[in-house]
Amino acid sequence: MGHMHHLAGGWITPALSYAMAVVGSALGLRCTVRALAAEGKSRRNWLVTASIAIGAGIWTMHFIAMLGYTVDGTAIRYDIPLTLLSLIVAIGVVGGGVFIAGYGGSRIRSVLLGGLGTGLGVAAMHYIGMAAVRLNGDLSYDPVVTAASVVIAIVAASAALWAALTIRGPAIAAGAALVMGLAVSSMHYTGMAAASVSVHAGTTALDGASATSFILPLAVVLGSFLFLTCAYVALSPSAQERAQNEAAARPLREVELPAA
Repeated sequence: MGHMHHLAGGWITPALSYAMAVVGSALGLRCTVRALAAEGKSRRNWLVTASIAIGAGIWTMHFIAMLGYTVDGTAIRYDIPLTLLSLIVAIGVVGGGVFIAGYGGSRIRSVLLGGLGTGLGVAAMHYIGMAAVRLNGDLSYDPVVTAASVVIAIVAASAALWAALTIRGPAIAAGAALVMGLAVSSMHYTGMAAASVSVHAGTTALDGASATSFILPLAVVLGSFLFLTCAYVALSPSAQERAQNEAAARPLREVELPAA
């Protein structure tokens, strides 16, 4: 058995990966709330942004956490196509959940199906991401702990969606994002606890890219995208604020016209 370390880089990787999960969740939930106040194409655009934010946030969290992952007796490489597939699956499956929540008739159905979709997206991303790991050995999973990790993902995603769709206010929104970030992180570390490695003797050359040459640059790009989009969404007025601004400006225009 190869001994696995999840904190090879100290506490910086889990702390940073948790922060990324929270940022992605906060942005995604905020966009979902905006989508519900919008109509037509605008609603669809907000939901697409929400899907990308949550999907990219989950993915970045997973792979930043993986930077702290080492196994005694073997190097670790990542299969590039599978790693990219895990990102696409995360955004796609989360997108399914988010769109159900955005267009669902009843709130209960939206939360249950949306949470299921988002939770399965997190789990699918995690295990495809793990399938991308190349090492001199065999990875195996404890089925009970693996199932627990999927349940954690679904329950937490449902709870965060429910909070985002039901309760208004910045404190609640922040709380929902912290919960969802915690859920994604718990799912990751539960999923990692389910894994065990039997290392083969020998040092066969591994195909794939090292974490620092491939994962780190991609995580930095996605992280920057999330932070910039967060700033944009936070600063752009909501439909309600725009309506209030227009209403406030109207009497002023009427006052100015007769004087012209």
